[in-house]
Amino acid sequence: MAMVSEFVSAINQIAAERGINPEEVLQALESAILVAYKKEHFKDDYRKDFEDEEDEEEEEKKLGENLSVELDQNTGEFKLFATKEVVEKVEDPEMEISLSEAEYISSNIENGDSIQIEMPAEDLGRIAAQTAKQVILQKIRESEKTAILSEFEGKVGEVFTALMQRMQKGSAIFEIGKATAMMPVEEQVSNEFYRIGERYKVLLKSIEDSEVIVSRADPKFLIELFKLEVPEIESGVVEIKAVAREAGSRSKIAVVSHQDGVDPIGSCVGQRGIRIANIMNELGEEKIDIIEWSDEEEEFVANSLSPAKIESVKIDENTAVVTTEADQLSLAIGKEGQNVRLAWKLTGYKIDILGPDGESQVEEETEEETEGEEVEESATTEEVTEKTELDDSLVKKLEKAGKKAEEVKGWTVDQLIELDGIGKVTAEKIAKVLA
Repeated sequence: MAMVSEFVSAINQIAAERGINPEEVLQALESAILVAYKKEHFKDDYRKDFEDEEDEEEEEKKLGENLSVELDQNTGEFKLFATKEVVEKVEDPEMEISLSEAEYISSNIENGDSIQIEMPAEDLGRIAAQTAKQVILQKIRESEKTAILSEFEGKVGEVFTALMQRMQKGSAIFEIGKATAMMPVEEQVSNEFYRIGERYKVLLKSIEDSEVIVSRADPKFLIELFKLEVPEIESGVVEIKAVAREAGSRSKIAVVSHQDGVDPIGSCVGQRGIRIANIMNELGEEKIDIIEWSDEEEEFVANSLSPAKIESVKIDENTAVVTTEADQLSLAIGKEGQNVRLAWKLTGYKIDILGPDGESQVEEETEEETEGEEVEESATTEEVTEKTELDDSLVKKLEKAGKKAEEVKGWTVDQLIELDGIGKVTAEKIAKVLA
């Protein structure tokens, strides 16, 4: 008795030290002892060809399903009980008890009633001793995990320094304090290689199914890095209004100042560029364009195409028609269309860049695809669509292709595309005017 009492006292002490509810530990111990008892006493009845763990658990429930283990907390003893149905004639002694036998236990008993009977089980103490350590360790792990998750739940969106542990099925596993965090493939920067034992800044993106998810590819990661480096952003004097990011390659960030005399771009760059240098060092090869936000939509679109100098911007519903000088075209569009693509993400406007001849340049320079979604082909300006005759730039394109306007009148877009030097957007313009 004394040993069992000491055993229960030890559980209470461990539970108190670890901040675990002792009742939960004891209930888990009762369940674990019953499972161990059933496996030992019904081992000859167990099938060995379970397809999965669920099948095995189902088998456990069926074998000895009327048995239960209870702890007498006053004495510290574990007892085995069987719930049996009272019947006139016993056919299954495991599940049934005769009325005459049941009346020895309780005088007020009738056929069809259920009665709980204590069963002899001298080995429950031994099973309890073998099971206790495993159950307590499991409860400690569960408790620590719950505590860690509750600690991080209020910190989603913050940046932490994490230690790279290992790769697991493509995901990078990090350690943040006592917590283990996972960075799935889609949250990793494609051109980064995460070295075991190295420390990296990561964004705590979410907690899903008790799993801490972190990211370095999310645009919010860039915002948080700026907050860490730029006190004016943290204080609210400078505000980040929009971010467009192609992680590992290039980003655009739009900022505005809420205080006279404070230059938002200068604040982000820092003296001698130290602030932006610290951010770019963290991001490796990723380049960052900092532009000034404007409530004037045309001005904001022009700013978003930095470093290119824009002549004019005209907003037409969801499209911004931009004109620029010839020497600024390649800067405005960017390598493989990246600059105009990021500007589109930043402003929310589909951007059509026109050269000095009034011809759309975007479809000729880039495939215009962003994150797997194809960008719609640029629309023409109202001035072109309202004309009934082709403007000079379209006439010249047709002449280069060896055709005159009257020769292609009524042609379909598909027919026009077959001509040399005629792209889809140009074909649509010609077909619309000459329809």
